[in-house]
Amino acid sequence: MSDPKSDAKADARTGEVRSESWIEAGLEEIARTGVEGVRVEVLAKSLGVTKGGFYRRFRDRAALLEAMLQHWSEGRIAAIEKHTSLDGTTARERLKALVPQYSERVNTEGMAVELAIRQWARSDELAAGAAAHVDAARLRNVGNLFRATGLPAEEADARAFLFYCFVFGQGLLFLERGPRKRAQLVAKSAETLLRDL
Repeated sequence: MSDPKSDAKADARTGEVRSESWIEAGLEEIARTGVEGVRVEVLAKSLGVTKGGFYRRFRDRAALLEAMLQHWSEGRIAAIEKHTSLDGTTARERLKALVPQYSERVNTEGMAVELAIRQWARSDELAAGAAAHVDAARLRNVGNLFRATGLPAEEADARAFLFYCFVFGQGLLFLERGPRKRAQLVAKSAETLLRDL
């Protein structure tokens, strides 16, 4: 994410903060405090502006929250489409490359946003719809990779589900192992998931 404060300063000539800056500030705040903390006055303070500019960009807080969900879901879907593109590699090579991409280079801010949105989705239909849309895209794209290895559709979908649960779930586990042993466990688990492909 870009720095909303620098974006706000870049627009200081006009006295306006772009919509994207409000959205990014909202995503940073949701990662810190959850959806309850995403309030216009809090975001205005973090951007170093008054609340008035907010209402020139969004009709209300609900419109901002909706824009945040759209921005998040579009970004997550674009990421999985990029990460599952074959680009001259085999499907198995691409699947194997996805494991370290999601397990070794953990984006802590991105994970915090994802967890906050999923928590919000437990009590909000719009957030639940955004999370479901992202999950469907992730499963579809990974499933397509498994199909490209020659697996029948049903098995490819089951493996995609296990793979998705693994790559995202392993980052949530607190293991009583050092980083090296954890990396070995992740590598062995990935090898098991990709066996016979």
